[in-house]
Amino acid sequence: MIYQEKFQRYENIKNLAGKSWEHCIAIDSLNDSNIEDCSIHCFHYQQILELYFKHILETRSKFGSYSRSHKLQKLLEEVIANTSFKTNKTKYQLALQVITVCAEEYRYNFLIDCAGYQQSVLICDELIDELLEFESKELKI
Repeated sequence: MIYQEKFQRYENIKNLAGKSWEHCIAIDSLNDSNIEDCSIHCFHYQQILELYFKHILETRSKFGSYSRSHKLQKLLEEVIANTSFKTNKTKYQLALQVITVCAEEYRYNFLIDCAGYQQSVLICDELIDELLEFESKELKI
């Protein structure tokens, strides 16, 4: 998946979705590198999701705000509860939790399970597609 293409409409936009796009560039660069440790990839992937969840909460929720949480599964719950976005959250909860834990372990320089992380990315890529489609419908793009 080429993430910066998926988030193209947010290129250099000065909001949370624009920050998410910046992390997409980092991910795409890492995908083209020979780095074996996946922890830095996980950090940027977690940031893509966290910032995009918060963007949706800021722009699509009735409150226009989001929590300070970095836990992706909690942010998905907020998106579902406070916007018209609907999905099967049980499909994504474990994968979001794995990515959250891996990103926390990156911050403390622990080794992470790259195979488990990559499986979670495959699942969460589907969620990214759902979220982008939701926002496109909301914006009538």
